[in-house]
Amino acid sequence: MKHQFKTNINCGGCIDKVSPAMNAHFSKEEWSVDTSHQDKILSVETNKSQEEVMEIVRTAGFQISPLKKNLLSKLFG
Repeated sequence: MKHQFKTNINCGGCIDKVSPAMNAHFSKEEWSVDTSHQDKILSVETNKSQEEVMEIVRTAGFQISPLKKNLLSKLFG
């Protein structure tokens, strides 16, 4: 399942800081951060719950919350 989150992972240095925690739980192909997006979107392809992913990121020192999708995205994917 693909999860997306709003974060404060906003630069290459931040990605370097969160990478050890993320790579301990996910392969490099399973997660990415779009630092060019205003919400700094973290995308993770995993069977873990949103809460588990959020705990991993928070433990690494970053803020994270589930990305709220609009109604059309929920209805039509």
